[in-house]
Amino acid sequence: MVKPRGKCSHMIKNKWYEIECAEDVLADILSRLPVKWLLLCKSVCKLWNRVISSQLFIDFQLMQSRKCPCFIIYPYRDLHLQLYVMKATELKTMFTSPFWENDYNLCIIASVDGLIFCVNHAVLGNTTDKDGNDLEIRIYNPATKNVLLLPRGSPSKKLPRIGVAFGPKINEYKVFRFFCAKHNPPAEGKSRPNYYCEVYSSSTGSWRVIGHPPGFPMPANQGPLLGSNHIFLNGKVHWFVASKEDRKVPGSILTVDVEENFGKIDLPQKITKCSYLVNLEGCLSLLVVYDESRMLDIWILKDCHKLKWEKKCSVLSPFSELEPISAVVALKSEILFMTDFHYLLYNVEDRIWRNLVNMPDPLEQRRHPALFTYTESLLSTYGRRSDPEAGDTSNGSST
Repeated sequence: MVKPRGKCSHMIKNKWYEIECAEDVLADILSRLPVKWLLLCKSVCKLWNRVISSQLFIDFQLMQSRKCPCFIIYPYRDLHLQLYVMKATELKTMFTSPFWENDYNLCIIASVDGLIFCVNHAVLGNTTDKDGNDLEIRIYNPATKNVLLLPRGSPSKKLPRIGVAFGPKINEYKVFRFFCAKHNPPAEGKSRPNYYCEVYSSSTGSWRVIGHPPGFPMPANQGPLLGSNHIFLNGKVHWFVASKEDRKVPGSILTVDVEENFGKIDLPQKITKCSYLVNLEGCLSLLVVYDESRMLDIWILKDCHKLKWEKKCSVLSPFSELEPISAVVALKSEILFMTDFHYLLYNVEDRIWRNLVNMPDPLEQRRHPALFTYTESLLSTYGRRSDPEAGDTSNGSST
């Protein structure tokens, strides 16, 4: 009996050796594991470490992970950045950030391919700049716990507005920063606007001014000054720009693409201050809630070239007038709303509302609540550029 068992064991070892030699098969197997297990698997042997660390595997793992996106919920500001992951209307897990020396008024502004972009008031010397002159921008991968603090941008008289664009390759990103220059350059003349836009590119690791934007993005809807209601879709970042008649109501949409070209999109009709931009089934969509009737209008821009809006539906919302909407996000055909009292999920295809239970208490004292979609990944916070000496091990307290 001992001899056959030895032969069987030898055959199994040979078969597994064949699988390991076929690195594409090994990569396919490993890519289905959660990131926390992949990080542990890197210590199994040199081969596994090499496979998991390769850019090809990181890209492949992301492609697999994109098949199962989920919602992340940032319900309130606590001692640490707490992110709840929601799958199938239930909370499955929670991420907690590492300790950051300065996390005053921390606000999440974007979540793309497993990287979360956060901003907070900058620290100047030993004091926090609470007057809104500057922001610190961090990129955080909650699965790998890696954090990158971006270098300081140009001085600004007003609180800057931030937007994030990804592509064309995986893990190439650009951060757009709109700021109000403290002094106009003499060559510009006094008649020129002093609003500028600069861009941080992951490929260069530095900021570069790209010129005067045709508008200045609005802050987030419900008052958090650090936030900005923007969305990246179809190679462009989109922000609301305030109406000339009412600075609290959007009047148009400002865009900038990854090639750094500005554009403008007109709104389908006069909207309210309770309006949101979301990615609904791969299309730029506009959600408008009307205070008196509590009707929710959903508009979709199906053709991003013709810029023609189509009304998807108009439905009675379950929100009361005393229930302001804190955050909104869409995933496929579902739209998740966070209010001061409820979490509500609306299915656009079925036209059904669901009140979600067993969620983080919405009545907690909170700052800058946020909802985003999330896809777990191994992506580096540095982007695709290689930095062999520094790697991706920054802790958020250094650039």
